Amino acid sequence: MPALVLLGAQWGDEGKGKATDLLGGSVDYVVRYQGGNNAGHTVVVGDQKYALHLLPSGILSPGCTPVIGNGVVIDPKVLFSELDGLNARGVDTSRLLVSGNAHLITPYHETLDKVSERFLGKRKIGTTGRGIGPTYADKINRQGIRVQDLFDASILRQKVEAALDQKNQLLAKLYNRRSIGIDEITGELLGYAERLRPYVADTTLVLNQAIDEDKVVLLEGGQGTLLDVDHGTYPFVTSSNPTAGGACTGAGIGPTKISRVIGILKAYTTRVGAGPFPTELEDEDGEALRRIGGEFGVTTGRDRRCGWFDAVIARYATRVNGLTDFFLTKLDVLTGWERIPVCVAYEIDGRRVEELPYSQSDFHHAKPIYEYLPGWSEDITKARAVKDLPVNAQRYVQALEEFSGAPVSAIGVGPGRDETIQINSFL
Repeated sequence: MPALVLLGAQWGDEGKGKATDLLGGSVDYVVRYQGGNNAGHTVVVGDQKYALHLLPSGILSPGCTPVIGNGVVIDPKVLFSELDGLNARGVDTSRLLVSGNAHLITPYHETLDKVSERFLGKRKIGTTGRGIGPTYADKINRQGIRVQDLFDASILRQKVEAALDQKNQLLAKLYNRRSIGIDEITGELLGYAERLRPYVADTTLVLNQAIDEDKVVLLEGGQGTLLDVDHGTYPFVTSSNPTAGGACTGAGIGPTKISRVIGILKAYTTRVGAGPFPTELEDEDGEALRRIGGEFGVTTGRDRRCGWFDAVIARYATRVNGLTDFFLTKLDVLTGWERIPVCVAYEIDGRRVEELPYSQSDFHHAKPIYEYLPGWSEDITKARAVKDLPVNAQRYVQALEEFSGAPVSAIGVGPGRDETIQINSFL
């Protein structure tokens, strides 16, 4: 069985954790392939809610092997804190595998992230301040520290020393901060080595062998398509590639081994942080979506900006990811509106535009063009088949499917693991 990719088709926070968890009982490996603890997944199992930041959602599924791939950046203290929290709740975390080629977030990455964001002032990006961007920058600049470096104290010290030669100049001369000691960083990182060692593996080899043995591998993205560093609303993006192409490089799996690409779509739209957002609502409707949908960041706790469904973005996600299916989440949140606007195109300088503009300036000036669909008032959380939905809810799903360019194969009608309508199997 080839691999599946599951990713966010908007600005993140679409409910990937619920979708991954739904599949987790049917797959053998769940792989996180990019990002760090700047992403968050909420998974509800029975009456238990789990907030995952760095760990793949599959860690909650018995018999599934969760994998942190080479494309992820790892803060060891966050990783162990998350593992300890799950262990305390009786979750078996011993199956976790961590790529030896994944890069490590160090204290100096976090410091640089925070001071540089403050330095930008009004031009700030909206980073979480967790060191993600600086760690990816060091990776590209070939100054990064990888998981495998923890097991060679000499190499680790050399790499820390080389990194701090430059970082301390920035901290002291540009940001007026104290220098960071080599011994301080090296000692802290070496302190993680023995606990991390049992989890470390050549995950690329493990995953490719699993696929060759007809095991099912699910590749799980963090953030969303519009936060991709190449294909998102740059510069208000993350520092990695949440899109489907990033799954190949971030897990070390060739594109010919991927059979389906599943995009997660919220029934409306949200985003966290700065940047353009054509359908954003700053009124009672926006506040209602935030309140009913519980739109607060899993990782940051920040309020999410809320708006109506944007079909232009959905079509773009279908195109750049090669989506084969959609998983539509949080349909239940829209219950109670008499009519529901859907953005089907933009108006930019008097022109109707139906595809996402490549120009940053055009996107900043985009105004939504809405079509209005009739709403519903019935409770849909008990629906387990499309026919159980009110007629107007069915029509809403059909319209989104037509506007977005790929079939809706599953619908989330509540936060629980079982509150899902499965239309087409993903396997």
